[in-house]
Amino acid sequence: MQYTTLGSTGLKVSVAGLGCGGNSRIGLGTGKSEAESIELVRAALDLGVTYFDTAALYGTEPILGRAFRPDERSKVVISTKAHIHSGDRQGTGVQPAAKVVASLEQSLRNLRTDYVDVFMLHGVAPAALDPARSEIVPTLLAEKAKGKLRHLGITETAARDADHSMLDRALEDPCWEVIMLAFHLMHQNARRVVFPRTRARGVGTLLMFVVRNIFSKPDLLAETVRKLAAEGQVPAALGAERDPLGFLVHSGGATSLIDAAYRYVRHEPGVDVVLFGTSSIAHMQSNVASILSPPLPETDRAYLAECFGHLVGVGLDLPDYIKPSR
Repeated sequence: MQYTTLGSTGLKVSVAGLGCGGNSRIGLGTGKSEAESIELVRAALDLGVTYFDTAALYGTEPILGRAFRPDERSKVVISTKAHIHSGDRQGTGVQPAAKVVASLEQSLRNLRTDYVDVFMLHGVAPAALDPARSEIVPTLLAEKAKGKLRHLGITETAARDADHSMLDRALEDPCWEVIMLAFHLMHQNARRVVFPRTRARGVGTLLMFVVRNIFSKPDLLAETVRKLAAEGQVPAALGAERDPLGFLVHSGGATSLIDAAYRYVRHEPGVDVVLFGTSSIAHMQSNVASILSPPLPETDRAYLAECFGHLVGVGLDLPDYIKPSR
């Protein structure tokens, strides 16, 4: 495993982080038992993974709580999240601070720990940032002073905020020490909007949406690229290909599209932790191996930037358990 420091937090973390949400939810989403999910977490630990990301919404906090022995708590870094939206149509309302603290307290019980390394506000819409900052953050900073959380973070609503507009404003505020954002082969705008500022300020970065349906379902990828080509957004030649990203797989390049997706983001300047989801140990081993592999050839990276660097919001499908807004 390779390790890095998460921004300016001082936390030493594995560059590969086990994401406990998504459609897999460390196996729960595919019918695995709790015992099997715990086995997955233990297998990640055996591979050297020390970063584990969960959330109240995922239902996987208790799995992590059972997976680690008390003497292992200091050897792992755990992040969890609280949903803050009140459900109003405008998206500006937030839960009372007391409810967010109650979520934190429940997370600590679920995780069987007296502190969480990174506590994040989950999927904050642009319109909710200001009320979150004024109504919730002061209370959470008080909880931080009590030692219940070590660092405060925030995550974007990637599919509904593809321009990173919330993070663009959040990065003006020093209270946020860690952010979670979407970045992948065909959604590269964080290179311009986010990473220069996180690097300058020492904000830790966690990547989500690295591998979505667009990369795991060949027909969806081909259809998407055909539509983009018809709109003049990508070269017409790519739209005519049955395997439009097949150029990435070659001797000296990636071994598969999934391998390319992980390697592409892993070596982007400004990226700290690449989160991956899984339901099987073999799949986990493959993902970790890709994250630890060398960068893609520069010619491939340059062509990806040329073809897709201007695209925004492609392939940001939400997990199945999140219902789209009407």
